[in-house]
Amino acid sequence: MAPQADEAVQRAQLANVISARIKGFDQAIYPDWESLFISLQNGLERRTPPIALCLDEFPYLAKSSAPLPSLIQKMVDEMEQRSFHLILCGSSQQMMQGMVLDSTAPLYGRSNEILKIAPLEAGWLMDSLNCLAAQAVEEYATWGGVPRYWEIRQEYDTYEEAVKEAILDRLGILHEEPIRLFLDDMRESVQAYSILAVVGKGSHKLSEIAGRLNKPATHLARPMNRLIQLGYLKREIPFGESLKSGKRTLYKLADPFMNFYFSFVSPNLSRLELGLTEQVYEGLAPKLNSFFANEWENLCRRSVPMAPVSGLSFGQASRWWGANENGKMMELDLVAESVDKQHILVGECKWADVADSAPIFRNLIQKAQLLPGLENRSIVPALFAKSIKKEAGHDFQIFTPAEVMARLKR
Repeated sequence: MAPQADEAVQRAQLANVISARIKGFDQAIYPDWESLFISLQNGLERRTPPIALCLDEFPYLAKSSAPLPSLIQKMVDEMEQRSFHLILCGSSQQMMQGMVLDSTAPLYGRSNEILKIAPLEAGWLMDSLNCLAAQAVEEYATWGGVPRYWEIRQEYDTYEEAVKEAILDRLGILHEEPIRLFLDDMRESVQAYSILAVVGKGSHKLSEIAGRLNKPATHLARPMNRLIQLGYLKREIPFGESLKSGKRTLYKLADPFMNFYFSFVSPNLSRLELGLTEQVYEGLAPKLNSFFANEWENLCRRSVPMAPVSGLSFGQASRWWGANENGKMMELDLVAESVDKQHILVGECKWADVADSAPIFRNLIQKAQLLPGLENRSIVPALFAKSIKKEAGHDFQIFTPAEVMARLKR
C-alpha cells in the first residue's frame, strides 16, 4: 500500500514488504526505482511460479516520481523473462485511466488486463447488513454499492443513527465524501460539485443545468461527460429513442450515495455547519419514502435483464414518457424488449403496500396498448411492489423486493 510520502520512503517501505519473500531485501538502499526492480528480478529469477507484486494506490508513487510509469514501460518491454507479475491499483480513476488508457501514456498498450472495479450489486447488501429485502432497498438508496460505506453503516444500530452521525453531522466520516472523491478524480472539482448539486436539486435538462450555473451549455459538455465516465452522472432517454438524438435526454445522478448526498446534504450544508443535524433530519424524513421509491424503480429496471421473465429473456429496461398513440402525455415506469423482439415487458413500480393488484394491471395494460411502436409485439405486464396483499392472478408477473434483490445478486 503506497503511502503519500517522498519516493525514498516509498521505496524503503516496499523493500520492507518484499523482504518477507526475499530475505535481506530491505538491507540495501535503492537510489531509484530501476535499481529496486532489477534487484527484485535478480532475487526471484530462480523461483517458479512467478510471484505477484501488487502496488496499491499506484498514483501516489507516480506523483512522487514522474518517470516511474516510463520506467515500468521499459521494464515490461525489455524484461521478457520477468520473474514477477505486476498489478497496479489505484482509487483515482482519472490518474489510472490517464496512465494506461490514454494513447500518449507510457503504459498504453502494455496491459494484459484492465479491470474497472464497479460497486457491488444491491442484492449483496442483505448479507452485509443481515436485513430483509425491503430494508436493503432503502439502505442501498442511501449507501449505494461501495463496500466501505456498508462497513460504516454496520457500525450503527439504526438507519436514522447512521445517517445522522456518518453523513449529516459536520464531523461525520462521509460528510465531505464527494469533495474528497472529486479532488482525486477531477481537475475541476468545484465545477463537478456544482453540476451534481444542481442535478440533485431537480434540474435534469441540459438547458436547465446550464441556466442554473449561468454557463453556456456548450461549456458543460466536457465536465458532464467526465462525470458520466466516472459513474456519478447518467443520461436517461425514453425507451426506444436513440441516445445520439439527445432531444429528450435527462441527466440524473447515477450513484445512489451521491444522489442521497446532493438531494439532502448539499442543500442543507449551512444548517449542518451550525450543528442542526436533528433539524435537518426531521426535514428530510418525510421525503425519504419518495426518495426510496425512485431508487426502487432504478433497481427494478436493472433487474430485468438479469434473469428471464415469463420464460423470456429481456434486454435493458428503461422508463418511457411522451405522447401516446392518442396524442396524450403518458409515462411508463419500465419498458423492455425481449431478445427475440417479439415481446414488450411493461412494468409499474410502486414502493408501497398494494392492497389489490388487479386494478393496477388493468390500467397498466391499457397504457401499454397505447405505447407508440408496439406493432405486433405481445405485452408482458409486470408489477413491482414493496408488498402485495391481493394478487391479480397467475397471468401477471409480480415482483417484490425479495425477487428483485435475488436477481441483483451477481
